[in-house]
Amino acid sequence: MAEMKRPGGELASRPLHFFWIVDCSGSMYGEKIGTVNHAIQSTIPEMVSAAENNPNAQLLIRTLKFSTGASWVTSSPVNVEDFAWDDLEANGVTDLGKAFELLAAQLTIPPMSDRALPPVLVLLSDGQPTDDYKKSLAELKKLPWGKKAVKIAISIGQDADDEVLEEFTGNKELVLQANNAAALTKMIKWASTAASLVSAPASIAMESDDSQNGEPAPIIVDMGGRLPDLDDIQDGDVW
Repeated sequence: MAEMKRPGGELASRPLHFFWIVDCSGSMYGEKIGTVNHAIQSTIPEMVSAAENNPNAQLLIRTLKFSTGASWVTSSPVNVEDFAWDDLEANGVTDLGKAFELLAAQLTIPPMSDRALPPVLVLLSDGQPTDDYKKSLAELKKLPWGKKAVKIAISIGQDADDEVLEEFTGNKELVLQANNAAALTKMIKWASTAASLVSAPASIAMESDDSQNGEPAPIIVDMGGRLPDLDDIQDGDVW
């Protein structure tokens, strides 16, 4: 098989940047943001274990939060072994466009290495953007790493704008529904495994180079059969 076209070329112990992008608007206050904090904190040991078992990748974690404006919780990439989750609080509006703007600034070379594996972007949101996100999202998707990133969105509650989240992922199958705390916890734990999928060569396939302007098509990660089984989650409280 011909070598997959991507920044950096062949696989060999390369940095893999994993981004948590978390909605901290006022509608996330209470159980929602509490569940996010607890679930992501609990995934860290599992991510460390996965990284130890995968010599292809050096897993680096960052957290970006957005509400009224957006800001980095983790100012620079941190090795997963050294990563600690800082509990987030919820208030304000939903400036998703500002989050995309900050994210795009980190997906250029530099600061990204040309040796890196495709980054993993996990977006969690329960509402609708209150700023003009489309321009920032378009700029993000124009970047080589923006195109090749694995994008997953977790739609929290029934008021989340799934159309916006699908614009972000480019694939409705990667917009995961979470309408209660148990489902949200499962989805966060599942999303945290995306890094190990990306760094495993057998999990990655490229579409043909048929996009415009000679740009290679995005990396497609086969998630078939990997989504968590939510049948055992009681209906209970629904957000």
